[in-house]
Order: sequence, then structure tokens, then C-alpha cells
Amino acid sequence: MTSHDDHFDLIIIGSGSGNGIPPFLDDRRIAMVERDVFGGTCLNRGCIPSKMFVLPADRVVEAAEAADIGVEIDVRSVDWVGIRDRIFGRIDPIAAAGREYRAERCENVTLVEGTARFVADDASGQHVVDVDGRRISAPDVLVVAGSRPTVPPITGLAETGFHTSDSIMRLDAPPPRLGIIGGGYIAAEMGHVFAGLGSTVTMFNRSERLLSAHDREISERFTSAVAERFHLRLGHLPHRIERRPDGIVVHCGAEEVIVDELLVATGREPNSDLLDCDALGVDMHHHGTIVVDEFQRTSVPGIWAAGDIANVHRLKHVANHEAQVAFWNIAHPDQMRPRTMAPVPAAVFSHPQVASVGLTEEAAIAAGDDIVIGRRDMAGVAYGWAMEDSTGMAKVIVDRSSGLILGAHVIGPQAATLIHPLVQAMTFGQRAVDIAREVYFIHPALTEVVENALLDAMEQLDN
Repeated sequence: MTSHDDHFDLIIIGSGSGNGIPPFLDDRRIAMVERDVFGGTCLNRGCIPSKMFVLPADRVVEAAEAADIGVEIDVRSVDWVGIRDRIFGRIDPIAAAGREYRAERCENVTLVEGTARFVADDASGQHVVDVDGRRISAPDVLVVAGSRPTVPPITGLAETGFHTSDSIMRLDAPPPRLGIIGGGYIAAEMGHVFAGLGSTVTMFNRSERLLSAHDREISERFTSAVAERFHLRLGHLPHRIERRPDGIVVHCGAEEVIVDELLVATGREPNSDLLDCDALGVDMHHHGTIVVDEFQRTSVPGIWAAGDIANVHRLKHVANHEAQVAFWNIAHPDQMRPRTMAPVPAAVFSHPQVASVGLTEEAAIAAGDDIVIGRRDMAGVAYGWAMEDSTGMAKVIVDRSSGLILGAHVIGPQAATLIHPLVQAMTFGQRAVDIAREVYFIHPALTEVVENALLDAMEQLDN
């Protein structure tokens, strides 16, 4: 049994997206459980600091590319410590202030620090959570406990030592030689950061392509583009790691690659295994995420879940939305709202940028959809001429019968911004022809690449 002081109206496990408690819960007595640094992955070691590192790396690469348009720019130095301290000098106080507010000044929230796990419900039917020996209870529990880096079972890796995205951005200096195991978005972004700011980067990836989960055509363009900046070892992962006096030795096939630091970026896994969900019979997917319905309810009444622990997107904008849906439904059980089923966009902030939404060409074909593909290289529009871009493109996948956009993909400068007209069109069911022929696209803005990709698809539909 829990004491009165340890009984709450709501328990929130996780202080990332779970920290966005809306005002309509101000009258509830809430316990917030956090096992790590306050504020979650995105704020402390994920999307925010990584993009703040990406920006100076962009500037270095753009300086080198300026020669293509007749401007010679020399980068005199890169102040890694200054960059790092500017970033975390801003982020760390935000995390500390958030913790202090919840721990000391938020009247209806009690911060409980430690690792949470479910135990059997108490005699009154309340859900009980054990936090490092302290037991707390509530009728509702929202699980927003996030995910953590996956570590592959490579011989010698643990003994040799390595970094993940949790630690790599806190280094005192960029290593002269950085090895990266993985080829997804974290590997692509950190590879860009360290190659731009002074490291020689060698990337090891199981697939023959980087960003292999993306549309194949986009993935191939990205791999070809970064091969000019990274040393790529594709088609298999290292089978052994060891440390010698001359550095960390990565054995990959018959080759030995020596690096000074090693980043493991082979994906992320949900933290559900830490919670002992079986104690309450919470249904799980085979890959470890918690099963939820459109209202963020789990299979156990009163247990809710959102974010990385409840979906495969691993995106902060999705986690924030799902958490807000769960908060609303916890407070308004008779007026529940479903999460949006809109297409989920995502972006990779490497160089070049990549953005995507909806189906890839391969997925559409596999699903049996009758499609047309619209394409336009950035080199084929006026602003692309100005940039002398040779990599960028926009690609749209359009259903032949309905004219609806099933997927969209952009690679090149500002891809994460350029894709949004297509995200909006897909969200509101606008046909490709509506966007291509009924909307003014500013000339000669780079958004013309989106317009021209749509027009390319329209020409095929007209024939």
C-alpha cells in the first residue's frame, strides 16, 4: 500500500514531452518521475543541440562551396569549445530551471527522481509505480519515458569504449579521426557536424546506402553526395573492435580502420523494458513499443502512453502531439479526442538536407498503387542555377486515379522547409493538380522545385 502522501491523481513517467502539462490539469495532484537529466532527450542530447551543431558545420561547408559561384571564402578556424559551450551554456540552464520549477515551485507537481517500474495494482485498484524503492500510486499513469541508443553486439565494442548521441556532443575537441557505426539520421547528421568542424569521418553501415529507410532514389543521391566528404565502408558492419596504442581499430571485413573516437549510431530502442509492463499486462509490440489506440490508451485502463515509447517515428513533434492528446483525454474522459492521423513529415539535417513525408516510391509500388512520379532537379529551376546545385531534387508520388499525393521527398538546401507545402496538401487532401496549377509559387524562389515536380506529374496524368 502507498501512503496518502504518495497517492496522486496522475503519474507522469518522463519529463520530456511529459513536461508540457496543460493548465486544465492544474487542479490535479501530479507526480512526475524522471530517471535522467530533466527535459528529456530532445532538449539535452537530441534534436536541439544537434541542430545547433549542424549550423556552424553548414557554414564551413557552404564556405567551401562558395567557390562554385565565384567567391573564395577561407575559414580561419573552428572554435569547437566555443561552439559547444554556447550550445550547452544555453541548454543546460533550461534543463536545470525546468527541474527547479517542478521540484521547488510547482505546487501541484511532485518531482520523483529515479527509475520507475510498474508493480501490481493495490487493493483499491490504483496503479502502483515503484521508483527506486518508493511506491507511488494514481488512477492514471502517462508513460512518456522515451528511448535510448541501441548498441549492436560487436565483439570488443563494450571493452574498447564508444560514444553514442548521448555523449558525442560533449567532447572537448573534435577527434582527428572519427568512426561512425550506422547510416541513419543520427549518423548522417553527426557525420556532417564532425566532418565540417575538423574530423576525418569514416562511416560503417550494414546497407549499401545511407539513409536506406528513405526513398531509394533520394538515398542514393545522398550517399553519392556525402561520399565526397566521408570515407564510406558500406555493405557490412564491423565484426570486431579493439584499442591499440595508435587508436581504436575497427575490423571491417579484411580491412582495419584506425580512429580516435567511435560513435555508435545504429538506432534507438524504447525504454519500455525498464518499466516491467508485464506486471500490469500492458500489451507490447514485438519491437518493444507499447500498444496504444488513437486516444493514446494502452490495453490497461488508466495507463496511457505517448512518444518514442509508443510509436516508431522517434520524432519530437509526434511525441509532443501525442502527449497533449493523452493529457486532454485523461482530463476529459467524456470528450476524448483522437490523435491526428495526418502524414508524418521528417527531416535529416545533414548536408545535403533530406525531408520526406508519406510513401516512398518502393512502398507505393509494393502496395500495388497505380502511381506517377514527378521529379525536378534543383539545377532545373532559376534559384538552383544561382546556387550551382548539382544534388538537390524534389520528388512527388501521385495516385493516378485520385490525383492525391501519396508521398513527397526533397533533398538539397532547406529541404525541411521546402517540403511543407506538400505536407499541407497531403494533410488536407488537396490534389497534386490543385497545388501545381492553382497556387502561385514565387519566382525565382527555390520552392519552384516543388511546383515543377508537381507539374511533371501532371504532364504524365494528362497523357
